[in-house]
Amino acid sequence: MTYEEAYRELEQIAQEIEHETVSVDVLAEKVKRASDLITLCQTRLKATEGEINKIIARMEKNTEG
Repeated sequence: MTYEEAYRELEQIAQEIEHETVSVDVLAEKVKRASDLITLCQTRLKATEGEINKIIARMEKNTEG
């Protein structure tokens, strides 16, 4: 699952909960799924941030040398 897919699904779950279109019987499932999606998104963002920081550090090193 891509970050964008996870984010879209998370938005959909949030809208369902906000508009109270989720029955009480499936609410816990939706909240659990949202939690999993948030974790996935955070992991992807942290990994991307790490990669960007490495690239920037290499670029800075190349301009200093």
